[in-house]
Amino acid sequence: MKALYFDCFSGISGDMTLGALLDLGLDEKLFRSELAGLNLGGYDIVIEKVKKNRIVGTDIKVILHDEQSKHHTGHHGERNLADIEKLIEASALAKSVKEFSLKVFREIAEAEAKVHNAPIHEIHFHEVGAIDSIVDIVGAGIALEMLGIHHVYASPVHDGHGFITCRHGVLPVPVPAVMEILTKSNIPYVCDDVNTELVTPTGIGLLKCLSPGFGLMPAMKIDRIGYGFGKRETGRFNALRVVAGDLYETAASTEEIAELETNIDDMNPEILGYVMEKLFQEGALDVYTASIYMKKNRPAVMLTVLAELQNEEKIKNILFTETSTLGIRRTMKQRYCMAREIMAVNTPYGEIRVKVATLGDLKKVAPEYEDCKKAAQTHGVSLLRIYNAVNEAAKHLL
Repeated sequence: MKALYFDCFSGISGDMTLGALLDLGLDEKLFRSELAGLNLGGYDIVIEKVKKNRIVGTDIKVILHDEQSKHHTGHHGERNLADIEKLIEASALAKSVKEFSLKVFREIAEAEAKVHNAPIHEIHFHEVGAIDSIVDIVGAGIALEMLGIHHVYASPVHDGHGFITCRHGVLPVPVPAVMEILTKSNIPYVCDDVNTELVTPTGIGLLKCLSPGFGLMPAMKIDRIGYGFGKRETGRFNALRVVAGDLYETAASTEEIAELETNIDDMNPEILGYVMEKLFQEGALDVYTASIYMKKNRPAVMLTVLAELQNEEKIKNILFTETSTLGIRRTMKQRYCMAREIMAVNTPYGEIRVKVATLGDLKKVAPEYEDCKKAAQTHGVSLLRIYNAVNEAAKHLL
């Protein structure tokens, strides 16, 4: 499976992201042709190979035609979210590129709106809405589509410290919009001893919408490496490194999950069943209970929930609001996972989905419970009979 790993040892920005993706060897002529589908004038994009610290990478510059840009936008290069959404939706871009670009812009727009305490569609973005950021975000979407990527992973994000001067005045690093995007995310953030900004709102917005997993690079057969250069002089190698390759399917992948655990001794047991259903609905990977005895030999239940990091906040809130607990224990866990995909098989009771897991030559097939339950109720037969029919129909997948 095609995968990318973003190595953010010197932060991330929009132009660094686009530069690194193009540096993987994409056809520049085809990229420019796809980007033309945006139907956005007022700029030229310069893509050139440069050498820094004796390492060759790609540098991206978006050069604005000032007068043309002012005429096109009506307000000196500034756009609000509605302007950007209309531009993208009316474009000739691929559907997946449109969806990704809109997702990134909304992520950044929501952060800016919260920072400025204003309705989201009333915010005029000076950096985010400018032509160069539109090109960076949409261009990244196009590059990802061209690469045919299935999975994206990233390292912890390294940033600097101090203050920078921008249109809003002198602001602390990280700037407020970056801090807001980092909230309620599972992005590991590291502050280095570099007296400047390394992470921009566009860069962190792209990464948050791209990668569900952060940490060490997964086991990959490395195919290509791309470097996208930043513009600031940081006193170190200022680049984003992107590694492209295929995930090794002969080894189980590892991922980091959260284990949330609490003891409950003063709640109606009937409520616990409702809580478990709600936890699963909100994305819990697993929920289970164990009977325990607490102080003074009080019988109690230990409730344990396993959750992906992006769902941890929702799971925590459910435990606090739907149970009587006053505290939750949190532990980070690593789990091994077989590669999984959902497929459908034809049975005498209709098409039913199965989960197919692979690990090298090892394969496992498991019927999807909800599909089987629905088929059993529809045809008036036992659930066991449906399961047997699905397993028989899925033999060819093993």
